[in-house]
Amino acid sequence: MTQAPPKAPSVNLDDPKYYFNQQLSWLEFNRRVLHEAMDARNPLLERVKFAAIFSSNLDEFFMVRVAILKEEIEANIKKLSPDGRTPEQILNAISDNLRPLVTAQSELFEYQLRPRLADEGIHILEYIDLSDEQKAYVQNYFCERLHPLLTPLAVDTVHPFPQMSNMSLNLAVVVKDPESEEEQFARVKVPGSLPRFLQLPPELQYLPSSLKKQKGKSIIWLGIPMEQVIAHNLDTLFYGMVIQEYYPFRITRDSDIDYEDEESGNLLQAIQQVLRKRHFAGSVVRLEILKDTSEFVRNTLIQGMELEEQDVYDVEGLLGLKDLFAITGAARPDLKDPPFNPVIPPRLKPVAAQNSSDGKSQQDIFSILREGDVLLHHPYESFTASVELFITQAAYDPSVKAIKMTLYRTSSGSPIVKSLIAAAENRKQVVALVELKARFDEESNINWAQQLEDAGVHVVYGVTGLKTHTKIALVARQEGETIRRYVHVGTGNYNSKTAGLYTDLGLLTCQEELGADLTDLFNYLTGFSKQRVYRKLLVAPVSLRDRMVAMIDREIEHCKAGKAGHIIAKMNALVDKPMVKKLYEAAIAGVKIELIIRGMCCLLPGLPGISENIRVISIVGRYLEHSRIFYFQNDGDEEVYIGSADWMTRNLDRRVEAVTPVEDPKLLAELKELLHIFWDDNRNAWELQSDGTYRQRQPSPEEPDYAAQTVLMQRALKAAKG
Repeated sequence: MTQAPPKAPSVNLDDPKYYFNQQLSWLEFNRRVLHEAMDARNPLLERVKFAAIFSSNLDEFFMVRVAILKEEIEANIKKLSPDGRTPEQILNAISDNLRPLVTAQSELFEYQLRPRLADEGIHILEYIDLSDEQKAYVQNYFCERLHPLLTPLAVDTVHPFPQMSNMSLNLAVVVKDPESEEEQFARVKVPGSLPRFLQLPPELQYLPSSLKKQKGKSIIWLGIPMEQVIAHNLDTLFYGMVIQEYYPFRITRDSDIDYEDEESGNLLQAIQQVLRKRHFAGSVVRLEILKDTSEFVRNTLIQGMELEEQDVYDVEGLLGLKDLFAITGAARPDLKDPPFNPVIPPRLKPVAAQNSSDGKSQQDIFSILREGDVLLHHPYESFTASVELFITQAAYDPSVKAIKMTLYRTSSGSPIVKSLIAAAENRKQVVALVELKARFDEESNINWAQQLEDAGVHVVYGVTGLKTHTKIALVARQEGETIRRYVHVGTGNYNSKTAGLYTDLGLLTCQEELGADLTDLFNYLTGFSKQRVYRKLLVAPVSLRDRMVAMIDREIEHCKAGKAGHIIAKMNALVDKPMVKKLYEAAIAGVKIELIIRGMCCLLPGLPGISENIRVISIVGRYLEHSRIFYFQNDGDEEVYIGSADWMTRNLDRRVEAVTPVEDPKLLAELKELLHIFWDDNRNAWELQSDGTYRQRQPSPEEPDYAAQTVLMQRALKAAKG
C-alpha cells in the first residue's frame, strides 16, 4: 500500500504578520524619493528637485492620509488594518518613522545641497549676510510690494487665535509694549501670491564682502527667502512696539473633501461650495516649526490650533522645501539630466510629419490604425504626435461623426480640450466625462467642464457613488456605408504636461470588439445602462477584480497540474488585501510572481512557506513610473493587459476603470520586453525585503549600470532612427 504524501500544513493567510501597513509602505516610498536627493550620482539640480518632491509628497500625505486617521480616532473607530493596527497605532508609527526622514532632509539641504548650489553660483542667502546696498533694495521692495499686502493679527483676550490657510508660511512674532512691559503674540502671513524667494536684480547679483571667501562659479541666481524680507522689517508693522522674537512656522490642514451633497443631484454645486472651505475649514493636522523655536511660541501655536505634541515637526533651516522647485529652473543645464525629446512613434511618422494644427494632412491616423494596432509609450514617444494627434484629426475630419472621452486630470491650455471644442464647433457629437472629484484638481476640472459646455460639448460627471478614473477615448467615423470605431485606452491622464514626466502606455486600435466595449462603457457612464458583460475590456467595478482573480487561479491550476505558472505585474500600488492573499495562494502553489510596484506594497515577499516565490521591486528615477502592465503565462498561451487600475480596493471596487488586452503578437512581445527591462534595472531599482524595508540594487564591480529608463530612452532614439 502506497503511503499518501503528508498534507502541507494549513496557513492562516489572514494573519496580520503577513501584511505590511499601507501608510508605512507609503513612507518607505517617500524614503526612496529622498534617497534620490541624497544620491551624489544624480545631477545637483535633480537632487534639489527630489528634495522638493519629498516635501510636496508629504504635504498631500498629511492633507489626506494623516487627516483620515485623525478623523477615525476622533470618531472612535477601532477597526484594525490588515496588519493588525488601530488608527492610533498607525499614527504613532507614522510619527516615529517620519521624524528621522524630516531631519535627514533638512540636514541634507542645509549642509550639502545649499553649499553645493553656492559653489555653482546659485545663492540662497541670509538677510544678515547682505551688503548695505542689497539691504536697501530689500527694504525698498518691502515698502513698495510687501507692506501693503501684510496684515499682522494680534492674539489676546479681544482678538481670537487667527484662522490660517492651508500650507501657509507664517511668522510668529512676540512684541513688547515699552510702556506696560506687556508681551503680546501676533501672526504675520507670508503672502502666497508672491514668489517664495526674492531674487535680487542683476546689478546686485554679487556676493557681499562677508561671503567673498566662498569659491564658486559666476553668479547666475542670488536671493533671499521672502520670510526674511518680512522678518527684518517687522518694526514697520508693529510701530512703537519692541520686537522680542520671531519664528517662521507652516501649517497643513485636512483637505480630504467629503461630498455630502453628492446624492442631491447637483454635484457641481456641492464641490464648488466645499472648495471655498478647503483652505480654511479643515482642522490643522501638522505644524512645522524651527527646531530652536521658543517654548512660549511653540506652546502658543499648539494651544491656539488645538494640536498635540505629536502633530509638531521640528525643522532645521528652511521650512516648506517644496518651494525649491523655483530654484530648479536655474539656467544651468549642466546641473540637470541631459535633455530628452520624445520621438514620434515610428508607425505614426507618415502622419505626424505632415500634420498641422487644424488636423489636416495628406494621410490620416485612421488609415494607419486600419493597418494594425499601435502601442504608445510616453514620455519616450511623443504624446503630441500620437494621442493629441488622434483627437485633433478626429476634430477636423469631416468623416468623424462623434468623439467621446474621459478627462480625469488635464493640463492648462490643453490641446485636447481645444480639439474637443473645435469638434463641437464643427458640428460633431462630442461627449466629455469630466471627473469633478479628482483630488486637488476639482477647481481646474470645473473650469474645463464649463468651457466645454459653453462650446456645445455634452459634459457629464460620471456615475453616482463612483469616481471615473479610466483613460479612454472613442472616435466614430463614417466609412462608406458603415461606422468604424477607433479607440485609445491608456494608463495615464490626457495631460500633455504629465505625459512628459510620467511613464505611461496607450493602445490605439480600431478592433471592432474593443470599439463595441467602449460604446457600452460610455453608455454606462453617461446614461442609465447597467452593462455588466464586456467582450474584451476588463471594467471596474464590474468585472476587473473577478477576471484578475480568475487569471491568478488559472496559473495556480497550471502549477497543480505539474506545469509552470508565471505572473508579472507592474503597477503603482498593491494594497488590496484579497489580491495580496490571492498572490500568496499562488506563490504557495508554486507560481513564480514578479511584481514591479512603484509605491505602496502591503505584500511581504520572501516569507518562509508563504511568499518565497514572490519578488518585488520598485523603480524611482527620472520619470514617475505610472504604467500598469499585467502578464499571465497561461501555459504558453500568454495574455498581457494594460490599463488605468492599480490593485487597490478603491480602484477595483469604487472607481470606474478599464483594462484592455494587448493581443497583437508583436505588441505583446514588446510589452514582455519592457517588463524584462524594468526587472533587470540595477541602478534605480529597489528590492522589497520581507520586513517591509527596501534595499537598492547595486551593480557588481564588473557590471555596468543598467537603468531601465535610460535604456528605454536609448531604445526609443534607436527605433526613431531605424
